[in-house]
Amino acid sequence: MSESRKLMPTVALRGLTILPDMIIHFDISRDKSMKAVEKAMLGDQKLFLVTQRDPVDDEPGFDQVYHVGTIALIKQVIKMPNNINRVLVEGLERAMLYSCMDDEKSGVLAEIEIPELDKNLTEASGSGFEARNQAMIRELKLLFNKYCQYYPKIGETLRKNLEGVQDLQKVIDRIAIDLPLSYGDRQKILETLGLEERYEELAVILANEAEVARVRNELAQNIKSRVDKNQRNYLLREQMAYIQEELEDGDDTSEEKQYEKSLEALEASDEVKAKIKKSITRLKTIGMNSSESTVERGYIETLLDLPWDHKTTENFNILKAEKVLNRDHYGLENVKERVLEFLAVRKLNEKGETPMICLVGPPGTGKTSIARSVASALSLEYVRICLGGVRDEAEIRGHRKTYIGAMPGRIINGLKQAGCKNPVMLLDEIDKISSDYKGDTSSALLEVLDPEQNCHFVDHYVELPVDLSEVLFIATANSTDTIPRPLLDRMEVIEISGYTANEKFHIAKEHLLAKEMAKNGLSTKMVNITDSAIKEIIQSYTRESGVRELQRKIGAVCRKAAWEILKDQTTSDEMAESNGQTGNSGQTENSGQTGNNVPASVTRRSVTKANLQDYLGMVKFLPEKKNHAAAVGIVRGLAWTSVGGVTLQIEVNQMPGTGEVELTGQLGDVMKESAMIAMSYARSVAKAWHVPADAFKKNDFHLHIPEGAVPKDGPSAGITMATALLSSLTKTPVRADLAMTGELTLRGRVLPIGGLKEKLLAAKTIGIRQVLVPLENEKDVEEISDEIKEGMEITFVSSMKEVLTQAFVEKKKEEKNGN
Repeated sequence: MSESRKLMPTVALRGLTILPDMIIHFDISRDKSMKAVEKAMLGDQKLFLVTQRDPVDDEPGFDQVYHVGTIALIKQVIKMPNNINRVLVEGLERAMLYSCMDDEKSGVLAEIEIPELDKNLTEASGSGFEARNQAMIRELKLLFNKYCQYYPKIGETLRKNLEGVQDLQKVIDRIAIDLPLSYGDRQKILETLGLEERYEELAVILANEAEVARVRNELAQNIKSRVDKNQRNYLLREQMAYIQEELEDGDDTSEEKQYEKSLEALEASDEVKAKIKKSITRLKTIGMNSSESTVERGYIETLLDLPWDHKTTENFNILKAEKVLNRDHYGLENVKERVLEFLAVRKLNEKGETPMICLVGPPGTGKTSIARSVASALSLEYVRICLGGVRDEAEIRGHRKTYIGAMPGRIINGLKQAGCKNPVMLLDEIDKISSDYKGDTSSALLEVLDPEQNCHFVDHYVELPVDLSEVLFIATANSTDTIPRPLLDRMEVIEISGYTANEKFHIAKEHLLAKEMAKNGLSTKMVNITDSAIKEIIQSYTRESGVRELQRKIGAVCRKAAWEILKDQTTSDEMAESNGQTGNSGQTENSGQTGNNVPASVTRRSVTKANLQDYLGMVKFLPEKKNHAAAVGIVRGLAWTSVGGVTLQIEVNQMPGTGEVELTGQLGDVMKESAMIAMSYARSVAKAWHVPADAFKKNDFHLHIPEGAVPKDGPSAGITMATALLSSLTKTPVRADLAMTGELTLRGRVLPIGGLKEKLLAAKTIGIRQVLVPLENEKDVEEISDEIKEGMEITFVSSMKEVLTQAFVEKKKEEKNGN
């Protein structure tokens, strides 16, 4: 190794070139680099820094680094997290790299040499080249000032750094350090050893940077001019809008003026008016072209359309209300009586809480029309809100107006539709509401139906308390099973049971018939539907608690009759034309008319029981009939369904086997449990009825309820199944003209049941003469109309002993109490 060369700890830098006189810090994490720094700190604190050609290379060798670097003095070493050291250095002088080697203790050691040219720079610059050096210094400062013009914020600081510097080498180094150059450009300057060559290299770089700065500045100016133009257009539009507002100050037709006029005429509290006035003022400031103006305009219109303090004068007369209910509904005496009671209390105590009525009953029983009749009786507005399938809480409370497409809830929309704060509001199908991840609809209705809370109902869209305390809410439901308990607790439930056959007949004759004939363009002079035909439709073509299907069947008869009438009329007109009979102009003119003007050529149609199949086709439901004679193991039970009451013929067969019990007929879990209770009871009293002790071990029992495709459930068939089992075991026939209903306990007690009216109606329809009913249902029987009970003997029972006494045709001589 030459005497001028020496070994020095070396660190290879990534993407960084350090020049002489530059003070900078860098981070190191490679083990070799840390050892090299430690080696330098233990010596003279000098370190050779060289730049990697490829910053990504983790293990650079001699060929992977530049061969000109900088000797630097370590000023400070700081340990950082994640095994990183931050080193602060000051560049001292250039050095040439000739070789490098790895050392386990010292990291990387490089063989370097300081160029001779740099050692003689001071002597060369002090000769006759002074004028040339000054020219180069001034040219560099001129180019640098040109560059700084495009960066006024940092240019002044950079110019101050060059003031008073007259040494060419220091000027070059200072500019190279201050300029934001890439490490490649700095490496070129570092590798240029000659002073004039270094000047030329820096001048080219500086001129190029100044040109880039100029182009960048021009681009920025163009962009700024476009932005300024847009701002100018915006200001002009705002000025035009202001001028337009000034011109419309005296114009009463402007939108804001119309809103203000409506606000003056609005019947509302000061709080509401202040809110609306604030929104109108905000609308003026927003401007017509803003997207927010549409939202604000819709909000103002909604508030102005609401009947805040506007009421409809209630014209209540108890006799008129009773007359209206009797006019619109046949039967339903208990229902109409309870509705009139609520209305009477509402009239006497005007400051009291408005009752929340819930009408519960099968479909087609007149629940919706009762609400309409109440509104007519009170001379109030009627609004219907269908809640079936509603599962979003926002349907009740509305959406917040910040959302796109926001709107108020159904309650507020109902008030807007009614135009007053005291309408009759029907909440239809309240048992069909549901909930999902968006919220629970039934919980939102709690505030609506609670008299303690609904005087300050807040819709999310309106954002103001709305008084619902004077709204008469009437809800309808088919069943209370699906209504949440807290919601049901806030309503007065009025149950509407199914219609009897006689009630259906009167409803059809007094209401449905005239309605359907008018709908189909017929009159009584054109079609006559006899009473026998109506009764046959009820019995053989419909099977429901209400009258909707009955109305559809009457409509089908009317349509068929209208088709026959028009067909006969057309045939008669064609025959008249062919025979030249055109003189009867009056008949021809009236031939296309309906109502009382009936063409003479049209024969009046009469629909009777005999020809009803010509209009409705074959009979759809064969009437149920009681058994002709008493039978062993067959007992008639009664059941309630959503379409009314039905009878169930329970059959028991006994056959040799191993004591198994088979249940068929698509029975539900509760009914299966009732069957097992009946079997247990039968086994417990078998000895009293002289049943052999091994009868339950040597025989299998099959209990079946016909119509197996129809699901059946409930406990009310308990005594019926027990009677059938004991009848089969004792071979005792059961009366054919008797039916029964009641829940059975293991000890033979008979418990009360529900749906008694529908069950008795079903028993009467098939000709049952005696019905066994639990003793605890006696109060329910008293409320049933005499029309249903007429012709039937209702016997109250409290134990199975009483049931068997009434049901069995023959009694064992040794009768014992099996309870």
